[in-house]
Amino acid sequence: MINSSSSTASLLVSKKNFLHIFSIVFLPMFLAAVDQTLLATATPTIVNELGGMHLASWIIIGYLLATAASVPIYGWLGDRFNRRNMLIVALVIFTLGSIVSALAPSMPILVVGRVIQGLGGGGLMSLSQALIGEFVPPRQRARFQGYFASLFAIASIGGPVIGGFVVTYLSWQWLFWVNIPIIIFAISRLMSLTTTKSTLHKGKIDWTGLILFPIIMTTLIYWLTSGGHGFGWLSLESVMIIGACVLLTIVFIIQQKKALHSFLPLTLLYKKEIYIPLTSTFLFAACLFALIFFLPIYLQIGFGANASTSGLLLLPLTIGTITGAYTTGKIISQTGVPKWIPVVGMSITTIAFLLLGLLPPVPELIAGLGFFCGIGLGTVMPSTQLLIQSLAGKENLGRIISMASLSRSLGASMGTALFGALIYALIPNFNRNSGIEFLLNSPRENIINAFQTGFLVAAIIAFCCAVNAARAPRISLDDLGDEW
Repeated sequence: MINSSSSTASLLVSKKNFLHIFSIVFLPMFLAAVDQTLLATATPTIVNELGGMHLASWIIIGYLLATAASVPIYGWLGDRFNRRNMLIVALVIFTLGSIVSALAPSMPILVVGRVIQGLGGGGLMSLSQALIGEFVPPRQRARFQGYFASLFAIASIGGPVIGGFVVTYLSWQWLFWVNIPIIIFAISRLMSLTTTKSTLHKGKIDWTGLILFPIIMTTLIYWLTSGGHGFGWLSLESVMIIGACVLLTIVFIIQQKKALHSFLPLTLLYKKEIYIPLTSTFLFAACLFALIFFLPIYLQIGFGANASTSGLLLLPLTIGTITGAYTTGKIISQTGVPKWIPVVGMSITTIAFLLLGLLPPVPELIAGLGFFCGIGLGTVMPSTQLLIQSLAGKENLGRIISMASLSRSLGASMGTALFGALIYALIPNFNRNSGIEFLLNSPRENIINAFQTGFLVAAIIAFCCAVNAARAPRISLDDLGDEW
């Protein structure tokens, strides 16, 4: 057994020891990341079989939304109880969602299954990273940050590739059935890990906050997803929905300030050193997941590529993201200063998105520009994760990692929703009752114009991310020390 209460956490962690710990939490982290994008290339096939084109984006959004709603809860529980045991609970819930999704006879039931998966997935990535934090101090973690970011990139962007091949040669249901033996093996590996007991006060649970938060997120994402084709942006229904969201948000913020044991770490979120990196994470995820989810659809509908081919055309994006993450980890390991890396990276991504929106569309060119998008996107996670984990301290590790996961999930949800709403609104005569056949039979130039406009909007978001990252204070990890 491995025990985090030993002196290992305060001594230099060897690469061999790190890889042993990393191998234990690898599968939960992989499942969390891959299931965010696994169905991207499979979506047209699923819609063709189950119908419900207007709900197609909720295959991804439902998962991300449930993840966003549950991840702070897992962070709160993990810091107060046992992180390993909470991770096992999350895996069990994830298994239940996989079974419901695999057996789904209709699109609404599939979305329900994905929501259940998301409720489990909310704990997989954050609790796995928190477990790593029990063994590896933040300054030493810079040496290994490339592993985390590369895993996330391979899983997130490799998901559409895997999904494309499975759908082409098997059936989409196998995308869910395969999770079950993987989860059983992951739980058996986790049982060999012994973690420290939390010393935090196990205070009263903030039930009001836990109820309000997912309601706010659900309302907001529904408005973003349905606006433009489910109802008009300026219609009475739209105004009432966003008005309710704003009102609930105000009530939630007031309640969190008054709550004695609020589940959101407000004292940390007020710090400039924390909220700026979290904002960068939000904007980065909006770009990345909009690209991952809609690029395969663009290639299949706009250029007639099949699921496996469109998945393969995402490989340059994967390679670029891994390259950016690995390079970032190396630079931070040598300099200890993470500030300017995402600024340069997201500037590269901005240029690549602009070219995607302006140059004549050719599948090979799109794939090549995806590589440069990935280079920049790969710089964000390693730098922001290291910074906020170092500043938060060990006792708040689970909560701050959960906030990073929350920012990523919210960014992914809103980016996917906004990109989808924009594209579908720009396609003439498309509405919530339109099916995949409508898009396949639409004039090719209408599809291309809609997606290229979406890429230009993504360029604006990427630019905002670069500007936001430049606002972050310059902090050296060497000044923070290794001891918690």
